[in-house]
Amino acid sequence: MRNIAEFIESGILELYVMGSTTPEETQEVELLAAQHPEIQAEINAISTTMEAYAMAHAVEPNPTIKYLVMATIDYMERLKNGELSATPPELTPASKVADYAEWLNRSDLQAPAEVKEIYVKLIGATPEATTAIVWLKEGAPTELHHDEHERFLILEGTCAITSGDQIYHLGPGDFYAVPLHVPHSFQVTSEIPCKVILQRVAA
Repeated sequence: MRNIAEFIESGILELYVMGSTTPEETQEVELLAAQHPEIQAEINAISTTMEAYAMAHAVEPNPTIKYLVMATIDYMERLKNGELSATPPELTPASKVADYAEWLNRSDLQAPAEVKEIYVKLIGATPEATTAIVWLKEGAPTELHHDEHERFLILEGTCAITSGDQIYHLGPGDFYAVPLHVPHSFQVTSEIPCKVILQRVAA
């Protein structure tokens, strides 16, 4: 029979709580925990400690991720229903709103009457680049990109992009490319949502 103190000190209970034990080890832990209250108490203590650590070190995800995920699901459904994948033009300082008319004029790629926070419609997605029409009611929190170039073409409304220690005030027709490794945020300065073409290109 196993020495209970040695079993508790062996580290197997930590592995069990993390789900990293083998089926045989899991069976042994659960059998011994049922027989020895001190083992079950130790499992409970380890679980509580790990949960507290996870909560203390949790990183809140960027809220924009939710809208990009929803837009990706919508885009995949559109492709499944027969829409042909497209490659929108690359955003550059020479880009014009008319370059994206093919998508901007589509009735199924419009925002609802009331944009609550952020609304996104993907118009192209490949491993190299993602292009979307985005409506922002108030703005977007600070982001930092190390592996993708982020570019904007303002379509409607106005905004202020804070990039590092610089602030850029943009309006319809303006282009801005966010430098790599520079924290940046997006603040809407117009009464109407700021509508933009957003493109992210792999660095």
